[in-house]
Amino acid sequence: MTSRRPHLLYTAWGFPPSRAGGVYRALATVNAFARKGWDVTVLTVPRSLFVDSTGGDLELEKRVHPGVVVERVPVATPAFESGIDTWPRMRARVPEVWAALDWRHDLVRFPERAYGRWRLALERAARDVHARHRVDLAIGTANPNVDFIPGAFLHRHAGVPYIMDYRDAWRLDVFSGRTLHRPASRAGRWERRLQRDASEVWFVNEAIRQWHDAAAPSIAAKTRVVANGYEEYDAQLAVPVRADRERQLVFGYIGTVSTQVPIDALIAGWRLARSRDERIATARLVIHGYSGHFGANGGSFGALGDGGDGIEFAGPVSKATIGQVYAGFDALILALGSGRYVTSGKVYEYAATGVPVISVHDPGNAATEVLADSPAWVGARSLAAVDVADAIIAGAALALRQTGAQRAEAQKWASRYARSRQLDPRIDQLREIVDGREAG
Repeated sequence: MTSRRPHLLYTAWGFPPSRAGGVYRALATVNAFARKGWDVTVLTVPRSLFVDSTGGDLELEKRVHPGVVVERVPVATPAFESGIDTWPRMRARVPEVWAALDWRHDLVRFPERAYGRWRLALERAARDVHARHRVDLAIGTANPNVDFIPGAFLHRHAGVPYIMDYRDAWRLDVFSGRTLHRPASRAGRWERRLQRDASEVWFVNEAIRQWHDAAAPSIAAKTRVVANGYEEYDAQLAVPVRADRERQLVFGYIGTVSTQVPIDALIAGWRLARSRDERIATARLVIHGYSGHFGANGGSFGALGDGGDGIEFAGPVSKATIGQVYAGFDALILALGSGRYVTSGKVYEYAATGVPVISVHDPGNAATEVLADSPAWVGARSLAAVDVADAIIAGAALALRQTGAQRAEAQKWASRYARSRQLDPRIDQLREIVDGREAG
């Protein structure tokens, strides 16, 4: 091992104080590299893009390792400008036409609407960082896919190895399984070039990796599964059995309520379960989270009713103190969009609590593979109301009979999904690669 600390350049549009789901993978990755003795520089967008537009988690920002240098690269992003009083007259009067014309600023540089215009600024930033402090490895985490640009730029101009870290996919719709871009399309050609020159290509589950290996056999030797996992901040996730559960069961859902989440199916199943089981009839269902990914109402909140069904919408909760919220639940509802490629980082965090988890999603989801052996899991057979109701009733029974020892057993089972167990082996391997390259 060389004495010089290796330097990682990490690019993530979604970085604290972003509150988007992918931010947790980005934060955990840079913190893990910093703890392993790397110098880390992050390229991301200005704070105001989140704080003033989509909403931010300011507590999460405090969890960035003190050794990580964060450089915020300016970008003009009309799609995130919510202040209508600042819009040009044409945008206010004919927004669809204005957007179609504005997208040219993205697509001429990189084939990605709303994000492509960031490419040139990212290349300049990567060049400047490398000039000040030589970069040994670059990682870009997508989406957006423009995050891959700094690594490719430094590889082309300075031979720096880079990694493409996909949270979802570029050409694959992970919900429908549909191919979004043909191989011969501009996006397809860009992706092929980027993958060709990358040292490794990471995916979050085996299903997505296999799809890409089949679509591009030439990259199969360098694809890796680096799964999501859970991390803990101020409050531990392993929570005890709630003492008050016999009096009233409390079910919980924590996550963004988007159009992909089957809230309607959950509510229909919940109401049916209440009519069939007295334990559910007196129970509460508490929903924590944002409505939609961009701060607008992207979820089916009309289905939540007025609270007469024991349903409460409690709003978002900071990731830093989320363990305190889990401690108030007797069972957790894992409601996910359909698709065999869908896992979601939430599944690992749910499992870590040891609280019984009730899956309300397509049984073919990759999340089912994660939880299949858990001693604290109940899966709905389908999203039909009767199957969701059956799962909720079974989950209630499990929640009431789970002992402290059984809760501890479930927590021990889930410890395999600690984020460090996913990242540390890869970081150790990458350190060997960087050291070997340095010695050579």
